[in-house]
Amino acid sequence: MKAGARILVRTCANVQDAENAVIVTDPERMGIAEAVADEAREAGAVASILIPPERSIDNEEPGRAVATALAAADVVFLPVTLAMAHTRAVREAIGAGARVLSMTAFTKRMMREGGLFTDFHARQPLCRALAGRLTAGERLRVTNPSGTDLSMSLADVTGNSHACLLDGPGFSAVPNIEANCAPAQGTAEGVFVCDGSIPYYGVGPVRQPVTFHISDGFVTRIEGGDQAEFLADLLARQDDPWVYNLAQFAFGLNPACTEFTGEMLNDEGVNGTVHIGIGTSTNLGGNVSAKTHFDAVTRAPSVWIDGELVLREGEILVVG
Repeated sequence: MKAGARILVRTCANVQDAENAVIVTDPERMGIAEAVADEAREAGAVASILIPPERSIDNEEPGRAVATALAAADVVFLPVTLAMAHTRAVREAIGAGARVLSMTAFTKRMMREGGLFTDFHARQPLCRALAGRLTAGERLRVTNPSGTDLSMSLADVTGNSHACLLDGPGFSAVPNIEANCAPAQGTAEGVFVCDGSIPYYGVGPVRQPVTFHISDGFVTRIEGGDQAEFLADLLARQDDPWVYNLAQFAFGLNPACTEFTGEMLNDEGVNGTVHIGIGTSTNLGGNVSAKTHFDAVTRAPSVWIDGELVLREGEILVVG
């Protein structure tokens, strides 16, 4: 896995001599963590591997000891089974100056082939251009052939370019190149039909479309088959109304991610898709902290920003 580790350490995280690199992982992904740590040491960094207490759901806090270690790091890698990117611990680490690379549910296959081996630098201008459209826009609408029709305000929103390249404090997930934002709070209205993947909680590629009914910026109803029922039940058990918050809108932009595999950071980056995030929005520019955060990806979307078509049935029309 050395070739993949080299890209993660040298290209994506830009690890420098004498930096403090912290790799948070769990026993299931220890081999990936060790490959990253070895490469970081070869780059001259001081690399430490941490295993937090077992967590029960994606984006649950990892505990104060881990949070303290992250806040002291120059660069953080997160090859974890349950997502950690949308936590207070990561937000505080970024505030202290850390560069954070999210690698949720990374697999050995992803270390050897696929989206990690694209040209991130070549894709960065497009990612920045779409993030700029989200920042400058006032209104966004998305549709797709399965029945999606969702609108939201972009007033006072800042778009984020996550091109898997960290040159300063912040975070990016890899390899899901994406431009995203936290929509204006409480403004999303309509229906989002996920006919691609919900790569969280073991759901993965959907067997039957999952329909999210959204009003005043919150999911009010989830319909579909057994996967929809599972998701609705899981969210209800969190006993937290903010887990229904419409937290994110994002464009998937990695040309080397072409199929839904159930691997989170592959599926969210499938080129020409869009996804919404539900739950926590604080690490995206919003102000909501919930017990969890998950994404739902849809196929062949069309997106208008202020009436201008920027994505047509999965075809990207913006030039970066």
